[in-house]
Amino acid sequence: MSFPRRDPAESLLAIARDDFFDAVEIKGYGNAEANEAARKILAQSHLKVCYGAQPRLLGPKLNPNAVDEEERKKAEATLMEAVDEAQFLGAGGIAFLAGKWEQETKDIAYAQLLKTTRNVCDYAAAKNMNVELEVFDFDMDKAALIGPAPYAARFAADMRMSHNNFGLLVDLSHFPTTYETSKFVIRTLCPYITHFHIGNAVVRSGCDA
Repeated sequence: MSFPRRDPAESLLAIARDDFFDAVEIKGYGNAEANEAARKILAQSHLKVCYGAQPRLLGPKLNPNAVDEEERKKAEATLMEAVDEAQFLGAGGIAFLAGKWEQETKDIAYAQLLKTTRNVCDYAAAKNMNVELEVFDFDMDKAALIGPAPYAARFAADMRMSHNNFGLLVDLSHFPTTYETSKFVIRTLCPYITHFHIGNAVVRSGCDA
């Protein structure tokens, strides 16, 4: 996002060369040759490497909390592939987001998301890696199951009952889209937050961004 109009490989090289940056968040580069080139850059960069698996879900519209079990398994499979790719690129784990929020199937979807996340956490734990769920809005932009802060806290608490390699990724720019304040979100989710995104959002119509 610092260099959105560049080729992803060029963006990575620019960040690696810039001593302003201490960390970089990436996704895979599409093929083995490109991933190998990225790995070599990252190995020399002294950057902390984070891996965002969100594009793996959003692009093909995969849903880790799909009520249909076969659809849920497709999302789970790509997240496990993401763990492998993240490890190859030098990241200590992955971040992802929940699938769509629908009132009628919310409870079933919650159970499905727990199943997916526990399985991915088991897979990641065998590699000494972590898994983070990014908290999004439920009715505005991404319309994800997780969700407002109290619901995210409940999910994280359920996950921590069985997996200590799970945490939440919270994004400052998402707080207005869940109709919550920064103070409320941080106080509610504090025990489970392992990763921050710093950003900005304008929600109210007519405001100057």
